[in-house]
Amino acid sequence: MLNRRTLIGAIGIGALVGLAGPAAAQETYIPLISKGFQHQFWQAVKAGAEQAAKDYKVRITFEGPDSETMVDKQIDMLSAALAKNPQAIGFAALDSQAAIPLLRKAQAAKIPVIAFDSGVDSDIPLTTAATNNIAAAALAADKMAEFIGGEGDIALVVHDQTSRTGIDRRDGFVNRIKEKYPKINIVSVQYGSGDHLKSTEITKSILQANPKLKGIFGANEGSAIGVVNGAKEMNRKIVIIGYDSGKQQKQAIQEGLMAGAITQNPVGIGYKTVEAAVKALKGEKLDKVIDTGFFYYDKSNMSDPKISAVLYD
Repeated sequence: MLNRRTLIGAIGIGALVGLAGPAAAQETYIPLISKGFQHQFWQAVKAGAEQAAKDYKVRITFEGPDSETMVDKQIDMLSAALAKNPQAIGFAALDSQAAIPLLRKAQAAKIPVIAFDSGVDSDIPLTTAATNNIAAAALAADKMAEFIGGEGDIALVVHDQTSRTGIDRRDGFVNRIKEKYPKINIVSVQYGSGDHLKSTEITKSILQANPKLKGIFGANEGSAIGVVNGAKEMNRKIVIIGYDSGKQQKQAIQEGLMAGAITQNPVGIGYKTVEAAVKALKGEKLDKVIDTGFFYYDKSNMSDPKISAVLYD
């Protein structure tokens, strides 16, 4: 027979177990599958998502492939996340079409999908938390035109031609040049997978083939650093406009190797993704796009509190 102390202890443990069960069952789990951890940008997105998870009292996980070329790996991660039956999911697509079959499964299972940074060619995501990349790249084109006097040869080094960010930044830049600057000639658009080493070699090839080239736009962090390194190795002084932030780009701007760059709001992207997922689970209506904003920064305004708040190392 149990003595009184043992009985009370048993009742206490039973009560705790009883409380733990429902609490665990009620936990809101939202995995986020990013495009990778190749750049500091994604660490900043993760920080924003973690802050939102804390504020809204939900559990998140944040993962992505080692490289932004690893589409198959990202699809595997998405599949594994969906197999855990999350309440909602955040997804930044490396390929705007490859994930659609899995996203249809999520939709069928009534799992709200929130796209972030880079959307998909589908209406399945309830919203996309992202920069207006077309407008941001158009601003980069205006800055390039300003620096080269509205005429001359230029080129682009873009991270890819499969993600929405790659497509929109390329098209936003190219179309602005074509529409507004008839004396500027785009001689080459190359793709370096967002890898700074590959982008360096591409830049050197472009510079070798185009001795009169005046400038290059690097469409993401790795692309822009590759352009800076390629120009340095070739000992060529050109106008370089970058995209994103990071320690190396900020340093290149401070040293005068890069004229300036577009910065997104990566912390805001992460935060708004989780916030949108929570709102979706509450049945709240979401705008189709959550514009998280962008700025152009250079040596003159990097210390402006509004700008420095969205720059990251």
